[in-house]
Amino acid sequence: MYVDDRLATVLAVSATGENQARVQFRQLVDLLGTLPADGRGPLVDAAMLRLAELGRRLSAEDRAVALDRTGVRLRNPRLVAELACDHPRVGAAAVRNARLSEEQWLDILPALPPGMRGLLRQRPDLGPALAERLDQLGAGGPGLPAPDAAAAPAGTGAKVLPLRGRGEPAAPPAGEPADGPPGARDGIGAIVRRIEAFRRSREGARPAANDAPLLPLVEEPEQPRLQAFAFACDSAGRICWTDAPLAGMVVGLLLPLAERPGGALASAFRRRLPVRGAVIELGGAPALAGPWQLDAAPEFDRDGHFTGYLGKARRPVPAAPSDAVNPEAVRVRQILHELRTPVNAIQGFAELIHQQLVGPVPHGYRALAASVAADAAQMLAGFDELERLARLDSAAMVPETGTSDLAAVLSALMRQLEPFTAPRHSGFVYTGTDQPALVELAPDEAERLGWRLLATLAGATRPGELLDLALQVGGGTLTLTLALPEAIAALPDPFEGPAPAAPQAVSGGLFGTGFALRLAAAEARGAGGSLVFRDGHAVLSLPAATAGRLTGPGELPNPAASGVSSTG
Repeated sequence: MYVDDRLATVLAVSATGENQARVQFRQLVDLLGTLPADGRGPLVDAAMLRLAELGRRLSAEDRAVALDRTGVRLRNPRLVAELACDHPRVGAAAVRNARLSEEQWLDILPALPPGMRGLLRQRPDLGPALAERLDQLGAGGPGLPAPDAAAAPAGTGAKVLPLRGRGEPAAPPAGEPADGPPGARDGIGAIVRRIEAFRRSREGARPAANDAPLLPLVEEPEQPRLQAFAFACDSAGRICWTDAPLAGMVVGLLLPLAERPGGALASAFRRRLPVRGAVIELGGAPALAGPWQLDAAPEFDRDGHFTGYLGKARRPVPAAPSDAVNPEAVRVRQILHELRTPVNAIQGFAELIHQQLVGPVPHGYRALAASVAADAAQMLAGFDELERLARLDSAAMVPETGTSDLAAVLSALMRQLEPFTAPRHSGFVYTGTDQPALVELAPDEAERLGWRLLATLAGATRPGELLDLALQVGGGTLTLTLALPEAIAALPDPFEGPAPAAPQAVSGGLFGTGFALRLAAAEARGAGGSLVFRDGHAVLSLPAATAGRLTGPGELPNPAASGVSSTG
């Protein structure tokens, strides 16, 4: 299993000096530039924040050089869009060296500044759709027309004006009026005329898209709501930077710190701590108004003074229903998936050694390998039980449906337990019913559930202890009532029974009484029934099935025919 932790390794290094900051800037550009377009996550967001922090410490010259160097890889549209909105030199280097597909360019085109769109239009590898979109945005128009040759009389050169200090007024030449000579005024007028000519030629070349009057004859569609935006705020909580297309709506807003002084955002802001998942309410345009969830990190200058926050705002995800999916069960399933892989590998290598598939092996090593393979198989069986409980709890699976005779299944299971219960004079005293005990469970599922209950209770009985077992059908529900052994009845909660300290002769599972009963309850719940404990008894309720179809083991005898039977 290979884990790419290069991004975390780079972020773990603190770039204190300018050279270290320059090196880390290049490393982050390389790593973020090679991420897939859908690469997301807290680590990527932290890397983007670190890149912005380094960009404020380095000059535009250094950042542009880092992007113009040989071998730079800019294939991530999010990174290219962020760099294009930087200093013009940095944005130009990013647009020149980016290697994006036509679809990716079209996605980030609205976020590019106008100057970067014009630079993009000059690339020779543009697709037809991208070139057409750029032309629609005005990025493909011609430049200003060349100045008239008559604007500068022949034999006159341009006058070189001396440099003056910042803030000094320009003194007119001696002997000339303050407004300048007529030639200078004519030059300014020529420039104005050229701009007007350019505007008229451009409007004349553009086809008329719609000659209809500009009246609201139809209702305009609503502007889609924003889902996320990056931002930076000052020490007072006022947003001072955001993505270029959203600047008009977002820049200048004051984060609502005073509305909830005791809230998570106000507390983190006051203590200069990172903000994680703080929910705020913003007003303004309909596309911006509403709840937002903030993740941000504090920013400090080189002297250690707090300067504000840099972070990301997202729309909060709607809360899932409380009875939907158990997140703990989902997490257990993920952990089991990770554990099963190495155990499978260990079992495979142990079987290779035991079976001498790669050559002769001493018998001592073969015995050890057989023991390792057996332990691995037992671990995998335990993983299967844990995963079954997790899948049932998270509603990822339900027991297989069908029709089976639970009375016949219980009779077969009690006979199977007789080698353990008979010598100890323990077991079950069964009270049946004359009616068919059909349940809506597949035969394998009914046998698994019955074994889990009977084996767990039988394994907890003391010698000479008999347990009553009654089966009743009525009202569309099948009810199985089992008396609890004294060892289980004494527990405050049978579902929390301890795991066995030593292997048991009979057990309903590998993890003890409590786990086996919890798994049986989950199976019953998945089948539309329940398993509860009251008055020293376990009561299993399952939906009854009609007698029209029977898929259970028909060859097994039904103890209900005799009315009363016992094992042991």
